[in-house]
Amino acid sequence: MGSLRALDVSEQIGLLFVVLFGLLAVVTVIAFTRTLRDRSDAQVTMQEQLKRDLRAVWVGAVLFWVAWVAGTFVSTVLFGVVSFLALREFVTLTHTRRGDHRSLLLAFFVVLPLQYVIVATREFDLFTVFIPVYVFLAIPVVSALGNDPQRFLERTAKIQWGIMVCVYGMSHAPALLLLDLPDYEDRGAFLVLYLVAVVAIAQIVQEIASRRLRRRPVARAISRTFSWRGWLAGALAGALCGGLLYWAMPFKPWEAVLLGFTAGGSGALGEFVMKALKRDAGVRSWGGKASVTGAVGLLDRVAPLCFAAPVFFHAVRWYFGV
Repeated sequence: MGSLRALDVSEQIGLLFVVLFGLLAVVTVIAFTRTLRDRSDAQVTMQEQLKRDLRAVWVGAVLFWVAWVAGTFVSTVLFGVVSFLALREFVTLTHTRRGDHRSLLLAFFVVLPLQYVIVATREFDLFTVFIPVYVFLAIPVVSALGNDPQRFLERTAKIQWGIMVCVYGMSHAPALLLLDLPDYEDRGAFLVLYLVAVVAIAQIVQEIASRRLRRRPVARAISRTFSWRGWLAGALAGALCGGLLYWAMPFKPWEAVLLGFTAGGSGALGEFVMKALKRDAGVRSWGGKASVTGAVGLLDRVAPLCFAAPVFFHAVRWYFGV
């Protein structure tokens, strides 16, 4: 670990991307060889899901590499585009009326870009309260001007929640790039990579453990696989992943482990909450061509990051006092 921490920034970056793409290549080859065997219908379904997940991870890894090469501005814009698409997907699942059009226009074309402008200018104090305070008060006012009281509270709360998850939560990821930490200049992307890796590992292990342990689910009507033992296994896997990446982080080993546990556990809970949203909307699975909402499954994949990013960002800010 000491030797790894002694590498300069460019060498650490190169090593991380070699490991990342190397692991993806190995997993892809293994997944391909498994498709050559005779399989049952259940195995075919699971392997198709694995192929979709691998494709999404490859796309995410390539985009992350491109964003790193292009710099913080392009990275911030890229996360803004992801926020826009995720919010659009969220809106397809919620009941809205004509009176909500002004609030939706405000969310998409004012709140979202302004939030990312605040991130780019590093006004982190304003960034922290802009949506939870000012936008949350503005949305019901704008909705009321639509002159439609039917299910007003429910409709307004759904728009606020969509902004909170898809814009506020996601915007904390590029904010990590711009944190000015002592003795950690030009390495903000390591924090993003750490967060994404920890959340992804925790989510995968949590799903596998929940199915293997076959414990009684804590909320069967929402998820038949989510259990506290599975969640704990995922959070511990996130802690282990965080500890292994400590050499590229500005943390001590035990701090990297603790933050990995916190971020991984938060991400798994976020994915569980989004499952509840899907059940409420009457949608069991996103990402298929037959999706009744036209959703492409993006929100499924970014929901854990949207929940984990604010927790991780503010923990880092609190620790370093920035």
